Amino acid sequence: MKKIEIFDPAMCCSTGVCGPGVDTKLIEFAADLDWLKSQGVVVERYNLAQQPDKFVSSKAVSTAMTLAGDLCLPLILIDGKIVSRNVYPGRAELAALTGLNLP
Repeated sequence: MKKIEIFDPAMCCSTGVCGPGVDTKLIEFAADLDWLKSQGVVVERYNLAQQPDKFVSSKAVSTAMTLAGDLCLPLILIDGKIVSRNVYPGRAELAALTGLNLP
């Protein structure tokens, strides 16, 4: 099964419901990741503020950040390869990237 890794910019939480404003895109993305998990996809998510070591230890992420700084975030990797930069893909795109069919 595919493995998807999400490298988020520094933020207080991944759900989008913390802080002064609610980011609905992050709420939708979290639900989409839950759907991927329910389909058997391995999902790992890292936050720059909380897990900077993961950003350094990934050659693809480290290279992208050297070239573009944190402006490239979020980075989405599937099986170690960058498939998306600077945007949270929707469920349809995530399904296509992981080879799944939408219900």
